[in-house]
Amino acid sequence: MEKLIITAAISGAEVTKEMNPAVPYKIEEFVKESKSVYNAGASIIHLHVRHDDGTPTQDKERFRIIIDAIKNECPDVIIQPSTGGAVGMSNDERLQPTELLPEMATLDCGTLNFGGDEIFENTENTIKYFGKRMIELGIKPELEVFDKSMIDMALRLAKKGFIQSPMHFDFVMGVNGGITGELRDFVFLRGSIPPDATYTVAGIGRFEFPLAVAAIIDGGHIRVGFEDNLNISKGVLAKSNGELVDKVVRLAKEFGREIANPTEARRILGLKQR
Repeated sequence: MEKLIITAAISGAEVTKEMNPAVPYKIEEFVKESKSVYNAGASIIHLHVRHDDGTPTQDKERFRIIIDAIKNECPDVIIQPSTGGAVGMSNDERLQPTELLPEMATLDCGTLNFGGDEIFENTENTIKYFGKRMIELGIKPELEVFDKSMIDMALRLAKKGFIQSPMHFDFVMGVNGGITGELRDFVFLRGSIPPDATYTVAGIGRFEFPLAVAAIIDGGHIRVGFEDNLNISKGVLAKSNGELVDKVVRLAKEFGREIANPTEARRILGLKQR
């Protein structure tokens, strides 16, 4: 069984300091949280960025500044910018961080009802556009899927040449409007991807750690962090993203699964450090 790759989604675009004071907004806060997850055992940082007031942004220069600051402290960590952005952003606005030529970036594979009137829109043409851009720039997409139909979309577009194999999926489970985070749903998604594909599972809220255990046992990989879950246990806020990674490392050790460092993660995912 391959070593376990841990991804840390340290900020997201929706969570705020009112929800947990440790959510990073400022550059130095992003660096602090990145160091906490890197030192705990995370190989990948899934990155949304904010302005100092907490407003989410896809501005390329803000990404550049924060990535450079993180890399100064964690030189070999894999930075995975989000191209999800925030509801209402244009395709080109969302794609700005790909201009920095990261090793990986996310590619959302379908539209989702986030709740109320919020719709996270990813049309088929949007997915094709993002996929083609990442192929042109040599960026490995992490295919974010919130439901089984999004896996089917990714597979269909791969046959048409918009996504390259071997594919790497991120099962985001427990989001409003998407698939829930029950074990039966994990088994359903896991059984729907190609044999040569890899996957990470991101359980939202209370699903984070039960799904982490499922992925540890199955040989998959894990995403944790404030974007997905603010609590270390029921009703107890995590003091840092690193505390969430620490918990996953302890769980992995209980099941005899070793943790991948960034070099090993690159080999498993077929990445080349830029």
